[in-house]
Amino acid sequence: MTRGVLCFGDSLTWGWVAVSEGSPTTRFPYRERWTGVMAAKLGSDYEVIEEGLSARTTSIDDPVDPRLNGSAYLPSALASHLPLDLVIIMLGTNDTKSYYRRTAYEIAVGMSKLVGQVLTSGGGVGTVYPAPKVLVVAPPPLAPLPDPWFQGMFEGGREKTLEIARQYRALANFMKVDFFDAGSVTSTDGVDGIHFTAKNNADLGRAIAAKVEDIFAPKAK
Repeated sequence: MTRGVLCFGDSLTWGWVAVSEGSPTTRFPYRERWTGVMAAKLGSDYEVIEEGLSARTTSIDDPVDPRLNGSAYLPSALASHLPLDLVIIMLGTNDTKSYYRRTAYEIAVGMSKLVGQVLTSGGGVGTVYPAPKVLVVAPPPLAPLPDPWFQGMFEGGREKTLEIARQYRALANFMKVDFFDAGSVTSTDGVDGIHFTAKNNADLGRAIAAKVEDIFAPKAK
């Protein structure tokens, strides 16, 4: 039996290659993105589906780009990709942008909306499939940002990203879903202070693969 795993995230999942000038940029090849690394580690028993969009938020509308509210798109993505066994959600960095004025707790509330959407997604559109499991992943904290535009964009954001893991862990415990702290195994070492290097992707992909295997491992009674 092949297990379906949907990875729902932002530029860290899309594979943004950090550049010193901020943007525009390119994308890491699939095999170097954390999702691709995870897929290779898990092997043919798993089908890994990517749903990464740069600048995506958990549940708040961007003032410039209407595509970025994750909660507005996730229900359609879930219905489109059923049957699924697990949905991995790694979002929250973009919610720390200065113009959203969100606290770390409010960002966790946004994540809770996404978790709820997954847990109630059984049936899809005219199907009999059950709702998948959920793995909430706290993104690693922001590093110092050298670009002045990014500095304004994420003013006060580092402090919030340092707090997100604690809030997400509490959320996962409350909603009885799995949790993983990406900051425990990797960091945002890209030259912009926001994104991953190839090594960051590799470290995270291997770690989340191990977490996924643990989620589906037979539990002792």
